[in-house]
Amino acid sequence: MRFTRYSKFNGLDVYGLNLGDLMEGLSDSLLYSGYDDDYYWTRERAEQDTSLDALRRALLQALMDQRLLSQHQIQQMLDENEGKYQGSQLQEMLNQLIERLIEEGYLTLHEEPAEQRRDTMGGNGQGRVEEQLPRNVKFEVTEKGLDFLGYKTLRNLLGSLGKSSMGRHDTSHLATGVEAESASKPYEFGDTINLDVNTTLLSAIQREGLSVPLNLEYGDLHVHQCDYQSSCATVVMLDCSHSMILYGEDRFTPAKKVALALGHLIRTQYPGDSLKIVLFHDSAEELPLAKLATTQVGPYHTNTAEGLRLARRLLQAQRKDMKQIVMVTDGKPTACFVEGAVTHPSGFKWSPGETNERRIYKNSMGGDPFVMDATFREVQACRKAGIMINTFMLASDYYLVEFVKQMTAMTNGKAYFANPNNLSQFVLIDFLRRRKSRVK
Repeated sequence: MRFTRYSKFNGLDVYGLNLGDLMEGLSDSLLYSGYDDDYYWTRERAEQDTSLDALRRALLQALMDQRLLSQHQIQQMLDENEGKYQGSQLQEMLNQLIERLIEEGYLTLHEEPAEQRRDTMGGNGQGRVEEQLPRNVKFEVTEKGLDFLGYKTLRNLLGSLGKSSMGRHDTSHLATGVEAESASKPYEFGDTINLDVNTTLLSAIQREGLSVPLNLEYGDLHVHQCDYQSSCATVVMLDCSHSMILYGEDRFTPAKKVALALGHLIRTQYPGDSLKIVLFHDSAEELPLAKLATTQVGPYHTNTAEGLRLARRLLQAQRKDMKQIVMVTDGKPTACFVEGAVTHPSGFKWSPGETNERRIYKNSMGGDPFVMDATFREVQACRKAGIMINTFMLASDYYLVEFVKQMTAMTNGKAYFANPNNLSQFVLIDFLRRRKSRVK
């Protein structure tokens, strides 16, 4: 007779674990923004730890937070290996989880060359035997992983709001398309060939009578009409100045989650739209969505004018019916660029340098008339270009209200005073709201 021996299982069913829930638990670690760094004293950026050891620690914390693994189970797995982590069942379990995440395409690994120590002695020096240098393996979040994090953020938001119908950007105009929403119309050159067969045949019968064969002419052709759906170009401006992680809360990680959620929403529901990311700090730069996960704040000021300038240039290159800027920030502008000889409203003058290049002017207190004037000039340029600015302010200090009101009024935009907890709700609800587009 065959016997089967059962023993107590002390670990975790790695291959039965839902990787989607695990990725959701890892989101804060994968989208690290530098919140735990000591910015207040050093004002220096610490590089994100993307080693395998850091990934194992994040996985272990996520399993504990989701109550899939208890402290007692962890200690039991270590005790079976004489209290050592190296070679324990815990290490093997975490490695198997990493392998699953890589196989499913959420993460990828790459090896960086280790720094080799060079011997400065001559060729006659004494040789020695050493341990092999450890491999320097790093992990990265793939585009699939980033898109999945955006999907999770979007799903959690819409799920908390109840039923929601996500359609296209509806307008009051009619056009020819695939989905028929209204009466048909005579075909005109350039219309989508979505032929209304019944109306076309009826027109020919009314003209010639019922006969076989039926002679169709160009004027008999009718096509279905549908609601005209406009396209939209969006630039998300993310403030990555050092204030976004100061004052006791992480404001930058929620902002990154909003950008990821918008990227997933546009890709799946609005394929005709476009989305670009702009980081603004001392300067401004366009950021590929794939690099958003590893982006951190820095010891920067807030150059809102330069961010608006770059966003405006990106939008003007897009051939879309609607153009908008979604700006996420937490304070007033504190920097701008100056060129040539300029005079501050206080009377102080700057003379150009030898190279006459752009120089950055900073005032950490905010509200500087020179900086504000440069910012409002860019806001005015956005208005002339037909670009709407929606501002999501992660602070509600009284001196910010007037600045936000002026900026949004100039471009017929909207202003929201949010916090890191409801930022996603404000941004996505505003984006999903039906727009009325005037297309000439």
